[in-house]
Amino acid sequence: VQLQASGGGLVQAGGSLRLSCVFGRTASNNALGWFRQAPGQERQFVATISWRGGNTNYADSVKGRFTISRDNAKNTVYLQMDSVKPEDTAVYYCAVSRHSEATSRVEYYRYWGRGTLVTVSS
Repeated sequence: VQLQASGGGLVQAGGSLRLSCVFGRTASNNALGWFRQAPGQERQFVATISWRGGNTNYADSVKGRFTISRDNAKNTVYLQMDSVKPEDTAVYYCAVSRHSEATSRVEYYRYWGRGTLVTVSS
């Protein structure tokens, strides 16, 4: 499964950005997730969505500001980032889970895309 994330860039604090990730057709029945990794830090969970899109889960740090969604017809998962903060600066990765239900557990994800850099200026 190939994943291609896009949409990263430089944004001012309080602004918005939307990340997109195109996944292969074979991942339409799998949960998807977004993770991020800041310099010198471990990769951390951001958001996840079930295969039909009915269930989502978010890290506490982004809850109420970020929204994950998916369009299986377009094989695309999105991460809408609103009210961004400087601490949101990181490389963001999309990933495909082994399972159909949403999960924050990084070990459940088997395919990872190349990251896209998001930089939030203060």
